[in-house]
Amino acid sequence: MQRLHLVFGGELTDPSTTVFRNIDEIDIVGIFPNYEAAFNAWKAAAQRTVDNAHMRYFIAHLHRLRDEEQSASSTEELG
Repeated sequence: MQRLHLVFGGELTDPSTTVFRNIDEIDIVGIFPNYEAAFNAWKAAAQRTVDNAHMRYFIAHLHRLRDEEQSASSTEELG
């Protein structure tokens, strides 16, 4: 199974929350084939924006969104 990871971030309304100030300005760093590559991309993005306390970057584990053992995911059932 591929373990894809999405790295993204943006400016938060408050540094103590995870609510983005403007979702149209979310920075999609990329999708990576493993956690190590995603972590390195996350770290680089976070270091570029270290002077802005409201900027946060995240790693989303895309492989956890879909369970290949199930006959259909909940999103497939919507369509």
